[in-house]
Amino acid sequence: MKPHLTPRQTEIIRLVSLGCTNDEAGAILKISPSTVDNHKTRAMEAFGTNKAVLMTRLALKYRITSMNDKLTAKEKRLCGRKNDGWN
Repeated sequence: MKPHLTPRQTEIIRLVSLGCTNDEAGAILKISPSTVDNHKTRAMEAFGTNKAVLMTRLALKYRITSMNDKLTAKEKRLCGRKNDGWN
């Protein structure tokens, strides 16, 4: 059964699944890294895990992200990343 996540938690899970750090996700969403960490922690609790790798697998399972998902040009610009997606 898919856990209930807030829209913000869903956004953060997607970004973390794409390899973004709390700082990068915060820059993209224009929130502090500690707020990102709080949302990520609550989402991981909803998934019943404390492992980011397992959370990523569950995000794929529940279609929060996909193997073809990548950071948008705007997201890359906001966080300063050159690589995106699963790079």
